[in-house]
Amino acid sequence: MAAIPALKRGIRFRDLVLFYIVSGLSVRWTATAAAAGPSILIVWIAALLFFFIPLAASVMELSSRLPEEGGLYIWTREAFGDASGFIAAWTYWMSNLPYFSGVLYFGAASCLFAFGSRGQSLVSSPAYYVTFSLFWLAIITLLNIRGVNFGKWLNNISSLGSIIPLSALLILAALSYARFGSATHFSVASLIPHWSLDNAIFWSSVFFAFGGVESGSAMGDEIENPRRNIPLAILLGGSVLAIGYISGTFALLVGAPSAAVSGPDGFINGIRLLSERLGLGWIVAALALFLGLNAVGGAASYLSSTSRLPFVAGIDHYLPPVFGRIHPRYRTPWVAIGVYGLAGMLVAVLSQAGATVRNAYEVLVSMGFIAYFIPYLFVFGAMIRLQSRPAPPEARRVPGGKPVAIALGTIGILSTTATILLSAIPAGDEPNKPLTVLKVIGGAALMVGSGAAVFALERSRTNRTQRQN
Repeated sequence: MAAIPALKRGIRFRDLVLFYIVSGLSVRWTATAAAAGPSILIVWIAALLFFFIPLAASVMELSSRLPEEGGLYIWTREAFGDASGFIAAWTYWMSNLPYFSGVLYFGAASCLFAFGSRGQSLVSSPAYYVTFSLFWLAIITLLNIRGVNFGKWLNNISSLGSIIPLSALLILAALSYARFGSATHFSVASLIPHWSLDNAIFWSSVFFAFGGVESGSAMGDEIENPRRNIPLAILLGGSVLAIGYISGTFALLVGAPSAAVSGPDGFINGIRLLSERLGLGWIVAALALFLGLNAVGGAASYLSSTSRLPFVAGIDHYLPPVFGRIHPRYRTPWVAIGVYGLAGMLVAVLSQAGATVRNAYEVLVSMGFIAYFIPYLFVFGAMIRLQSRPAPPEARRVPGGKPVAIALGTIGILSTTATILLSAIPAGDEPNKPLTVLKVIGGAALMVGSGAAVFALERSRTNRTQRQN
């Protein structure tokens, strides 16, 4: 890769730990999981063992082997070549675009609980949701362009949106259990997941919740001592993430019936039920605002990290070179950040457009779900492939060395493949299942194909320029 202009190493160990918490611990998933009943706790553990631990171990070693800016783009490129590296990055940054509006809509819905009946009057207002999304995407984009110190502090503050609501939930659930007992009956039979196609499709979303630990590595040249700090931050932040998801789901099951925590406002509804039962209804408004902060942090962390991928691709001349520019004063990849932020805003607007565009957006979200997992196949594959190459002396390897690394990569590939296949299956109430499958798979193929076309065009243009020079 061509030499990258000097970026500012402003992300310290504490910032990185909080980044992994805010990017990975989206509290909405605890309510989504709790709505499925006690058996989801076993699914959480399965996702932890067969997806999150292999992913975290792979990212820890790959980040230590290759700590440069670009993360999974660099790992895949070094393992499988330039084309594979570009496709991994392309699918990752494209699949994250619908995520911004999705997580910000959750935050917008949660914030309405802070304003009582006046807030609830906006619950069905498209203008409110799109305005909320556009406002925060603009703030996030501008802060990240302004400098890594500004962007990281938004992430750091937003981590409170994960930590405080989950801590409050655990305390409220413990108090409720001591006074009233559990709202959910737990037994051996209730903890056993029951196989059905709809259940299996839902389980794939639990695996989806454990994704994201690879995102911080995209900012490798902006992290102080990345070879040391990334693996340690993943260990600490990942532990908080795993404990938070499983304990938060358990607390919701103890504190509220499963039916009460379904839907996009499930988490805050669970908090409301618990607090009112305990005579602490006054805390709902404050916690609702913290949930809004959790959503802002989720969007901010992914926009800041994922925007570094087109920046490095611009440096490599697989996107127009303008993407590789660094602001002379702020020392940030301002073009890549700005374009990615504007793309997120465009998707947010499309989500509230007419019926035809709305249907297209829903397909985009579905194919984005599949495309989101494609880069993980490259990450696990790179973990296996790079075992044949000597690691730098200062690199941190997984305990057990090459055999354990290959086993973890293989487990990750198998679980990711299963998740992709399940994601392509339509729900049981879908009226036209073959058409839905065709749209989702065809859309994902179109996303990959468009990336391949962009790569081929840019490489051809670069070759022509080099021949002319």
